[in-house]
Amino acid sequence: MISLVVPCYNEQEVLYKLYDRVSPVLEKIGDNYEVILIDDGSVDRSLSIMEEIHGRDSRWKVLSFSRNFGHQTAVSAGIHYSSGDCVVVIDADLQDPPELIPDLVAKWQEGYQVVYAVRKKRKEGIVKKFCYAAFYRLLACSSNISIPLDSGDFCLMDRAVVERIRSMPESNRFIRGLRAWVGFRQTGVEYERDARAAGKPSYTWRKLIHLAFDGIFSFSTMPLRMMTVFGLVISAFSFLFALYNFIQRIFADFFMQYNFKLVPGFATTIIAIFFLGGVQLICLGVIGEYIGRIYDEVKRRPLWVVKRSMGITEEREV
Repeated sequence: MISLVVPCYNEQEVLYKLYDRVSPVLEKIGDNYEVILIDDGSVDRSLSIMEEIHGRDSRWKVLSFSRNFGHQTAVSAGIHYSSGDCVVVIDADLQDPPELIPDLVAKWQEGYQVVYAVRKKRKEGIVKKFCYAAFYRLLACSSNISIPLDSGDFCLMDRAVVERIRSMPESNRFIRGLRAWVGFRQTGVEYERDARAAGKPSYTWRKLIHLAFDGIFSFSTMPLRMMTVFGLVISAFSFLFALYNFIQRIFADFFMQYNFKLVPGFATTIIAIFFLGGVQLICLGVIGEYIGRIYDEVKRRPLWVVKRSMGITEEREV
């Protein structure tokens, strides 16, 4: 059995197209499948369209949140309530082609337990392309684990992998990082990412930056180490500058020959204060990111609240 997890937020313009493209693909693989649509607190007609699709085909199930909990939480909920032998995660906007799912399944049948899709080309603006490429490479350099470059949430995971991810209770979730962390046999399948089939992207720049922070701070302690190195470098330069001033005062006549005068400068003092103040604030911000995540974890709140479900009968503890 194959479970397809589809997080949705304000996707009324694309849901019918999603159904028309996904259903034939899954039918070719076999009729034993389920599609879990997660309504992440949509404010448009997405939920009513999902209800209509569920009425048309009971294999298309619906999970509706009480509010918007975020894309990664929606994916986690879909994984949580899935029951297939393997789980495929795909976005509703059809940028990731459903026609690639049989290739993912074929790799799974070869014995791979995680098959992730690698974007070799994406139809987006040059600024976004650059930011995505920079983020993935920064994450790969800083992470404590090996996270594949240019691979998003579009993937297939074996039930063994799904159960390990389900057992992880962390609040600030980064699915592609958790997927890499659990290990098992993994491989990638390249594809060209399309433009959105319809509608507007729900991932704003603010949400993308938040996701990037979750990826870096959840799987790397390098920012903390960089603060230590940065502090040591600044301290070394400060020590050398102090030593230079001390020598200049002792051998003032020698330095005067080369026109190195002892001129106290207001601008230099102000620049130094602002520079060191900025460094301190950056360091406090990095520490704050880690402390904030600790704060989220110790509260132990549920990751999501379900308002309504259709076709999902098994209740699992979150």
